[in-house]
Amino acid sequence: MTLMRRACASLPQVLGLANRSFKSFRLPGDSLVSSTSSSLIHGVHVFHCPDAVGIVAKLSDCIASRGGNILGVDVFVPENKHVFYSRSEFIFDPVKWPREQMDEDFIKLSKMFNAVRSVIRVPDHDSKYKIAVLASKQDHCLVDLLHGWQDGRLPVDITCVISNHDRGSNTHVIRFLERHGIPYHFLRTTKDNKREGEILALVQNTDFLVLARYMQVLSGNFLNSYGKDIINIHHGLLPSFKGGNPSKQAFDTGVKLIGATSHFVTEELDTGPIIEQMVERVSHRDNMQSFVQKSENLEKQCLTKSIKSYCELRVLPYERNRTVVF
Repeated sequence: MTLMRRACASLPQVLGLANRSFKSFRLPGDSLVSSTSSSLIHGVHVFHCPDAVGIVAKLSDCIASRGGNILGVDVFVPENKHVFYSRSEFIFDPVKWPREQMDEDFIKLSKMFNAVRSVIRVPDHDSKYKIAVLASKQDHCLVDLLHGWQDGRLPVDITCVISNHDRGSNTHVIRFLERHGIPYHFLRTTKDNKREGEILALVQNTDFLVLARYMQVLSGNFLNSYGKDIINIHHGLLPSFKGGNPSKQAFDTGVKLIGATSHFVTEELDTGPIIEQMVERVSHRDNMQSFVQKSENLEKQCLTKSIKSYCELRVLPYERNRTVVF
């Protein structure tokens, strides 16, 4: 997985923090953006390195020395692990601190602390993440992502939609895609041919992939060839209810709690590092329709939140199969 695979070179780099005596804080700078010069822009920096004394101070000094101001910072130092994670938000004047100089400054810090990851993003200036969405017959997650993109709630550009389900030309999804100039690729799959070579050719220029209820298992060869992160969503009825129609199985069993899980795709089915989980109570008052609707709503919300968290640099790999989500 890319978050696991893709190092700092794939994204720009920025930021700084404040003193190391805290784990998380937020300054009155929340209102600073609107009250200071309009020339100031917002940056985000994440840092992952071996733990050492003075990391936060050096990061903070790096930003302050260039006239930047920290708005908020989160720090995570797991007990007995000797590793350091941070995510900082700050404002800066791009005239006083050009991006090239910013990159150089943080590269120096990375070398100083032997950083595993040092990534900067300036949302107003950087290109949006390019994604492709893979979906099967179920529309709810796909439609929600398309409308989230249209409304500007998701900081991504959708390059195409790929599906193993042939949607008619007069369906809502196809009309929407045609209206917005987003290509739709129908690739019929069989047990012996998952069309992975064709999918790879279509997604080469993307930053990551989203599986919006894509009901096909991607092979290890595909994951290695793509080499970037893939985000998946599935209902929270696993592992108790597998196979066909798990919602009906869960409904008939009378479960009282349902959920959804978004995670990175790995070769082990549905066991990749978790990005986001959501739950909701159900009761005897729910019928099958309301039960399914609640489940689908959770999947949509969970997937959207995980994509936003990923794009905002809130998700970092932690150990072999876990994540830090700031």
